[in-house]
Amino acid sequence: MADTTDAAMQKGPSILIQIAMLAGLTVAALGMGWGAGVYLKSQQPQAPQPPAAQTASQPAIATSGLKLITQDLPPITTNMAAPMDIWVRMDVSLLIEKELPTETAAMVHQDLLAFMRTLKMHQAEGPSGLQHLKADLRERAMLRTDGRVRDVLIRTLVFE
Repeated sequence: MADTTDAAMQKGPSILIQIAMLAGLTVAALGMGWGAGVYLKSQQPQAPQPPAAQTASQPAIATSGLKLITQDLPPITTNMAAPMDIWVRMDVSLLIEKELPTETAAMVHQDLLAFMRTLKMHQAEGPSGLQHLKADLRERAMLRTDGRVRDVLIRTLVFE
């Protein structure tokens, strides 16, 4: 009978011992983390020093001599290929070296409109969809202008 009462009394370490062990392990983990950080920081190569400040006579930015302008196209409003009840409105500008003739700009506008009519909603979803849409618009504009368009800037894009 004495054995059963002694076994019931010995449940494990007291709560104070458990808290002390937890605190000790926490301090040990913090010390090891700090030590690993110091070691890794010492292994990192030094960052290159920035060049000395340039004088006012030397320009800080080298210019390429290429001056680009934007040419706005009329807004494109059309419905999409799928689903048919979704409408899209897009305002686009072309980044070019010199202004395009009106006929060429109208051809680019009509080509982009025709492309937007073939677009499906899932093709324009998410950040990658927007990047693919922009790349497709740029490619079509470059084909219509024989490479005179540097980029297509999407100013607004609304799906309704």
